[in-house]
Amino acid sequence: MRASRLLSIMMLLQNRGRLSAETLAAELEVSVRTIYRDVDQLSASGVPVYAERGRDGGFELLKGWRTHLTGLTTEEAQALFLAGLPGPAAELGLGEAMASAQLKLLSALPAGWQRDAQRVGARFHLDPAGWYQQAGATEHLTQIAEAVWSERRLAATYESWRGLVQRRLDPLGLVLKSATWYLAARAGKDIRTYRLSNIRDLTVLPECFARPPGFELAAYWAAATERFEAELIRGTAELRASPLGLKRLRQLGSALAEAVDRAEGAADAAGWIRLTIPVESIEHSVQELIKLGPEAEVLAPAALRQALGDAARRLAALYES
Repeated sequence: MRASRLLSIMMLLQNRGRLSAETLAAELEVSVRTIYRDVDQLSASGVPVYAERGRDGGFELLKGWRTHLTGLTTEEAQALFLAGLPGPAAELGLGEAMASAQLKLLSALPAGWQRDAQRVGARFHLDPAGWYQQAGATEHLTQIAEAVWSERRLAATYESWRGLVQRRLDPLGLVLKSATWYLAARAGKDIRTYRLSNIRDLTVLPECFARPPGFELAAYWAAATERFEAELIRGTAELRASPLGLKRLRQLGSALAEAVDRAEGAADAAGWIRLTIPVESIEHSVQELIKLGPEAEVLAPAALRQALGDAARRLAALYES
């Protein structure tokens, strides 16, 4: 992009000094004519760049002038304004720092780029919480964030599916997913994921720990979520669903939406389609599929069909009177 190229020219001149048009063109893989046009644009934007003629001539920045921004393009600046989510930043205790950083970033941008960066914040807002959802509890978030940063060990009382357990944790990183905070931490030799809202008590210990060599939070999280989702799927179920049922099925999750997209059978006279969907446990599947109401029918497995029928009969009995 041109904005990125303009900044690259400015940074090359700032770091290397005088450069010829041919050198800049070779560095940026563009024509010499393009370099001349870009230099004219930089000059028009207020960057003090001038040409020195002669055998050793070329383009050079005014002596002593330096940009306050190192290597940041206008698109990158816009992305920083877009990524500065006020909610998560405030939860981490960084709301004031985020606002201060954005002001400093804004003041360092050329005038024309300032308007572009500000427009991003005025026209786009990111809300990580789903519909009818509130962000998870963040009672211990600030303490944990500080422990992650300073590599301090934690003593935590955690509510797992087996009840309350005591854990000594090496906090390796925090992840915000769907308005819920998770902690990647090492307990003993294993690295596991802990939901912050399930932490009942927390103490930051004075002792420090050494991070596992080669640990990358993004790679760990991608592998952990893939493994978690794979373990949830226990089998498949055969359904027939109306057009409205298919629409509702899509709203139950991405895996079910993909199953609807993969459905290849022809619709019957009433527009109903047979399809195969991934399912978790019988109990969880009943909770989800009953949301489809009379717009879908489970054909198999028999245990799921029976359990769903029982749930429907109990629901109907509540309203018989």
